[in-house]
Amino acid sequence: MQEKSAKEVNEMIKANPILKIVDVREQWEYDKGHIENSTHIPMGQIPSSVESFSDTNEYVIVCHHGIRSRTVALYLEQKGVKANLYNLSGGMEQWSDDVDSSIEKYK
Repeated sequence: MQEKSAKEVNEMIKANPILKIVDVREQWEYDKGHIENSTHIPMGQIPSSVESFSDTNEYVIVCHHGIRSRTVALYLEQKGVKANLYNLSGGMEQWSDDVDSSIEKYK
């Protein structure tokens, strides 16, 4: 698992349109705003979704501040997922600051 800044993830999305963005926040958080074309899998559903992660894809795991997403990325590695996994450092809060200010911030 590697850490990536919001700006780095934005560049990755531009360079690789099939990059998978997985948002692990709760539904109400996702509804406030999310990265376009992201897949929503709340953190609590990750254990039952491990098999949906293909070893041949690249995934950016996203949450509010980057803590839950880091935990999820490490969990996926422990469960044997061999895909390239990236954590969005600073989460959607940083994404709102650096990439898309239309994303609503919340506490």
